[in-house]
Amino acid sequence: MSENHPAAVIILAAGEGTRMKSRTPKVLHPIAGRSLVGHAIHAARGTRPEHLAVVVRHRRDLVAPHVAETDPEALIADQDEVKGTGRAVECGLEVLPPDLTGTVLVTYGDVPLLTTETLLALTADHEASGNAVTVITSVLDDPTGYGRVVRDADGQVLRIVEQKDAQAAREAGAEDGAALDIREINSGIYAFDAQVLRDSLAQVGTANAQGEKYLTDVLGLAREAGRAVRAHVVEDRWQSEGVNDRVQLAQLGRILNERTVTAWMRKGVTVVDPATTWIDADVTIGQDTVIRPGTQLLGATTIGEDAVIGPDTTLTSVEVGDGASVVRTQAELAVIGPRATVGPFSYLRPGTELGAGGKIGAFVETKNAVIGEGAKVPHLTYAGDATIKEGANIGAGTIFANYDGVDKHHTTIGRHSFVGSNTVLIAPVNVADGAYTGAGSALTGDVEPGQIAVSRARQRNVDGWVARKRAGTRTAEAAEAARAAGDGTGATRSDGAGSRHTGSGAEGGQA
Repeated sequence: MSENHPAAVIILAAGEGTRMKSRTPKVLHPIAGRSLVGHAIHAARGTRPEHLAVVVRHRRDLVAPHVAETDPEALIADQDEVKGTGRAVECGLEVLPPDLTGTVLVTYGDVPLLTTETLLALTADHEASGNAVTVITSVLDDPTGYGRVVRDADGQVLRIVEQKDAQAAREAGAEDGAALDIREINSGIYAFDAQVLRDSLAQVGTANAQGEKYLTDVLGLAREAGRAVRAHVVEDRWQSEGVNDRVQLAQLGRILNERTVTAWMRKGVTVVDPATTWIDADVTIGQDTVIRPGTQLLGATTIGEDAVIGPDTTLTSVEVGDGASVVRTQAELAVIGPRATVGPFSYLRPGTELGAGGKIGAFVETKNAVIGEGAKVPHLTYAGDATIKEGANIGAGTIFANYDGVDKHHTTIGRHSFVGSNTVLIAPVNVADGAYTGAGSALTGDVEPGQIAVSRARQRNVDGWVARKRAGTRTAEAAEAARAAGDGTGATRSDGAGSRHTGSGAEGGQA
């Protein structure tokens, strides 16, 4: 392709990853909201290649569907019984057009910090230099375990000596044993001329310490053919660092998160404590939003401008509008409108939609609930399978009883209606616009506009019950002392205020 976009990218994801000690294939382990192979696909697809192939083998039944879901246009190549990266690339070539020309990039499904920008720079360097092969290298203080890059007098790459072969050579007193002293290492990420790659792999054998078909042997064959083989040195060694076990998975996850958090701060987001803030790769955040300590922004979460998130908040694929405040909250697949407030200690389950200026308060759980503009569910409420319209107010302790043991049912609360504290709405129930429910009611029927619904037993006070049933207790002593002092209850007040729950007013059931 022109403009330094590769003709193809081959991602090697066939390995078993035994050091992960996991039933899950290594390349499917996630960091920053994507699988390891998902990161590799994202970086590769960003180069805009004509073809993208992923080579699979171990747990193909899991890896191949995941690749197809992540990138439906990716080609799946199956590695056969022959071991080695050279054979894996050869299998990748088999699903590409046989007449393919141009640059072929080879990368891995376990290098999550590799970026599109680095792959494009590799492609540009490779094509500008007219190389047959260009390999990404890094210089490490401790190169143990990596293949070493051996250069000639002109600085070109002479060959790459794998760790095990170099160790065997040193023990035998052979020349390649000196490679153990080299600090420049092979990343395993290459740019190849397509025809050179195809022709050379046909000549590569398995006569080495591991009995594998090495991709590195292509370099020597290219040099024998008089073609240039050079290195593209990358100072950021983490971009070529692979994951082999869970320790490295956590280490690379931390480094990736640090880079993600730093990038958002440079774009105008305030992160109060980067060390306790985790932001997935697909999250977006608007300018002047403040992220407080202990916050996790996961999945496809999007946050607008001037919002305040946290502390101690986890949002998974949640949409948060401009100017909203979300405090000590867990939410998933929910929408929080502009200037809305949520928390503390709120739980927003999938299907929750909170309108502009609305409120979900302390110890409130919502599920499949649409809460309108300016509506309030302030505290101690469960609202499941509900529509709460504009300006409605839900009193403390309200339960939307949506499940009858077999089916889920819906409840609707109308515009500017008021649900009294400790109400149970036994779905399906519709409370119309401008209606009330009396505190402590259990509603099984609809409420019409302008009505107040009260469904509870009339209060009855039984004189002398404590003296008869709880004689000798401190409660009985307190009651007797109060009677002797003339300290009655509100029910005896001359202004009648104490009779609100026992009289015949509107809340008692009369119109």
